[in-house]
Amino acid sequence: GSFMMVNSSGRASGQKAHLLLPTLKENDTHCIDFHYYLSSRDRSSPGSLNVYVKVNGGPQGNPIWNVSGVVTEGWVKAELAISTFWPHFYQVIFESVSLKGHPGYIAVDEVRVLAHPCSEHSLFFNLHFSILNDSIWYIQIERFCFEIHVLLHPELEQQIPISAQEMINEIKHAPPSATSPKSSPNLSMWMSLLRTAYYCKICHDLLLSTEPPTPIAPPELLAVGATYLWIKPNANSIIGDGPIILKEVEYRTTTGNWAETHIVDSPNYKLWHLDPDVEYEIRVLLTRPGEGGTGPPGPPLTTRTKCADPVHGPQNVEVVDIRSRQLTLQWEPFGYAVTRCHSYNLTVQYQYVFNQQKFEAEELIQTSSHYTLRGLRPFMTIRLRLALSNPEGKMESEELVVQTEEDVPGPVPLESIQGGPFEEKIYVQWKPPNETNGIITLYEV
Repeated sequence: GSFMMVNSSGRASGQKAHLLLPTLKENDTHCIDFHYYLSSRDRSSPGSLNVYVKVNGGPQGNPIWNVSGVVTEGWVKAELAISTFWPHFYQVIFESVSLKGHPGYIAVDEVRVLAHPCSEHSLFFNLHFSILNDSIWYIQIERFCFEIHVLLHPELEQQIPISAQEMINEIKHAPPSATSPKSSPNLSMWMSLLRTAYYCKICHDLLLSTEPPTPIAPPELLAVGATYLWIKPNANSIIGDGPIILKEVEYRTTTGNWAETHIVDSPNYKLWHLDPDVEYEIRVLLTRPGEGGTGPPGPPLTTRTKCADPVHGPQNVEVVDIRSRQLTLQWEPFGYAVTRCHSYNLTVQYQYVFNQQKFEAEELIQTSSHYTLRGLRPFMTIRLRLALSNPEGKMESEELVVQTEEDVPGPVPLESIQGGPFEEKIYVQWKPPNETNGIITLYEV
């Protein structure tokens, strides 16, 4: 495969080459790992390899990782455990520095940004970045944020250098001013201690926070359905200390007194089996190692699920009263279990044919179980059905076919009356009323 390499042969001391990663804005604690290789024919170190982190486009600062004065036996893997704090972004820079008179090669390969923390034996640096005098970025390791705990197994105690044990005691009993990260000698002492603990692999709980973590921002809503919500825990910015080893989502209805908690093991999380058109309150809980490591819930995300299609249309619809110009409908009452939405409409749709023309109409029903349809034509065959609809869908009842009662016929059109006299009779003819309102059985003159 391919890799990035610097040939240090013929270079002056201090000549540098840089490899810049794209700007990164990862979510919470994650890991960057890579392989490096330093070689030369005469087994002398070809130079040094440094790793820098530029935060929010600021100055390059001092290296957070480096290797120098060595020749590796093949490729060596290194890990950087990083925890970003919203809304910061950062850029990783690899730097090779050549050494005059030491020809050789410095190479980097397989740089990966992993969405999960580093391996369990990797040392987690609970580091964040601050501004010093508005221009210099430095790694702030605050004594009041955490205290150092080194867990020494009896069988491994002899493997710890005396200098490391002395540094442990010095840091644990030093006044706060002596452990200020603004002092470079003490900072070097910190980093030396951390490296020592890493190589001995006895530091699975080196940094134990004193304040449990709590998210500053509420979860982010990604998608909404009738029975589910997609959210992003949005735990980049926290109050308290990490590392974060567990994320949980706590949710409840805004009107209920129950709550459920689910473990989150992915960048996004789906809450499902929810009720349609219900307002939920969602919070995130974070946990760091140690007793009492779970912080209080963060600020809530309050959101509402969508409506769902009605389960079915109105049932047991029947006509309970029929007159010449109106009829009354009745149906089985229904509630949220059928509508699946708190906002819905119930309408009656009807149609009939009059004078060979088709008429259609729809009326909104405001009552719960009965409705009188008025303004109809007498002796008319009417097809009707009820429709239950909400923002997501519509369900209809079965169609009913009914006929209104007869009514008094309308007048005979005067212009249609015609006739003529004879010797012994008068002949008269006319057209039927425009509105018969039933079957005409008798005319009177």
